[in-house]
Order: sequence, then C-alpha cells, then structure tokens
Amino acid sequence: MKTALSVFKLHANKRTLTFLVPLNITALVALISVLISLLFLRSGSVPGSHIWVDSSRQNPGILYSLAGFLIYMGVQSVASTFPFALSLGATRRAFVGGTLTWTIVTSAYLTVVFAILCSVEILTKHWFAGFYIFDVYVLGAGSLARLIPIVFLGSLTCLMIGAAFGASWIRFGARGPQLVAVGFAVVILVALIIIIPGANSIIAAFQLWWLAIAAVVLVLVASAGSALFLRSATVR
Repeated sequence: MKTALSVFKLHANKRTLTFLVPLNITALVALISVLISLLFLRSGSVPGSHIWVDSSRQNPGILYSLAGFLIYMGVQSVASTFPFALSLGATRRAFVGGTLTWTIVTSAYLTVVFAILCSVEILTKHWFAGFYIFDVYVLGAGSLARLIPIVFLGSLTCLMIGAAFGASWIRFGARGPQLVAVGFAVVILVALIIIIPGANSIIAAFQLWWLAIAAVVLVLVASAGSALFLRSATVR
C-alpha cells in the first residue's frame, strides 16, 4: 500500500459509513421536516402561501445534521486509519493524498445525491404536498447552480477540518485538537475585530462567491495542517 489510490480504497472500503449513513441522516431530517410541516398545516398554515414557502425554506436542519457527522467522518478517517495504513506499508505522503482523494469523492457523491433529490422535489412540486426539504435557502433555494458548489465545498470543508483535528490528535495526543480549536478561535476573533468597524459596508457588498473562496482557503489550510502534523507523527 504505497500509493494514494491504495489509501483511497482503504477509506472507501468503509462503505456503510461513507455512503449509507449520510443517506440515513438525510432521510431522518427529511422525515422530521415533513412532520414539522404537518404541524404547521394543522395549526392553520396554507401550503403554497408566501409565509409557508418562506418559513419552509428557512429550515437549516439538513445543514446542522450533516455538518457534524462529516466532521466526525473526517476525524476518524485519520485518527483510526493512519496507524493501520502505515502498518500496511503506506507512506505518509500517500496517506495524505489518498485521504484528500477520498474526501473529494465523498463530497462529489453527496453533491450528486442532493442535486438529484432537489431536482425531484422541484419536479414533483415539492413532493406533491408543498414540503420544502432540499429547496431551502442554505442549499441555494432550488438553484442547482448554487446547490452544487454549496454541498461540494461545504462537505469538503467539513471533512478536511475533521481530518486536521484527527491529524493533530495523532501528532500531539489530546492536546492537539484543543490547540487547533484555540487557534481557529483566535483567528476568528482577530478577523471579527478587524472587520466589525466596516461591517455595514461589507454586508452591503457581500457576494456568495466570497464563501466559496473562504471554503477553498479552509480546505487548503486544513490539508496543509494535516500533512504537517502527520509528517512527524508517531504511530501508536
């Protein structure tokens, strides 16, 4: 196991975790969203009305539920697999490359799934009953041109952040994730201190592509951090 492809296959061998669990979480969130919609329906809300559509599209459940799981997947992809991969003969460089490839493929898989589900939702006029599950603001409000980069970059960012935390644990033990978390907190606080005086003008000029740039930067930083941590990590 000396190539990135071999490491990718090792990650992808966890088929249930990689391919089925995200679908199960999505299905559970969809069920909860439908139940909430039925609750509003019973309370007198009118499906298809402006209030119904706007309220339904503000549902961020799919984001919260998957983001945490994807970060966990990123953590375990390094924390539980790195020692085993090296014991099979993988090089550290191959492991980093194979893990990055796995995160890209997994993100692309989720993007395809969400694009299909959103398309079906729109074609069926929101599941024939006015239920908004994937046609929501956090996923681009029904626009595939927005949904695809949102899901792909969002998934990739969560996976790589998790991988960075896992790599820090391999390198420094329990102190690693704590130091990384503190580092992120400091960077965010410093950024807020810098931008708050001009917050109104920044909000007025805000463009969605800023978030795409921020996601790419986070992925690159997390990838570099993972490689740096694992370069000198001791296999335990």
